[in-house]
Amino acid sequence: MNLTELIIVGAIQGFLEFLPVSSSGNLTLVFMNFLNMNPSESYSISLFLHLGTLFAVIVF
Repeated sequence: MNLTELIIVGAIQGFLEFLPVSSSGNLTLVFMNFLNMNPSESYSISLFLHLGTLFAVIVF
């Protein structure tokens, strides 16, 4: 993944995290459809993004 893709995925994660929808499910769909990743790889990256969100919530 290049920097542009990472910024877009991070923005999607930040937007969807606090809405009452499945952010991990939506990120998995984005990874699979637009970045052509397999489901297990996309889900594991989604979990790492959730760790970043957890640390951001703890700090603030």
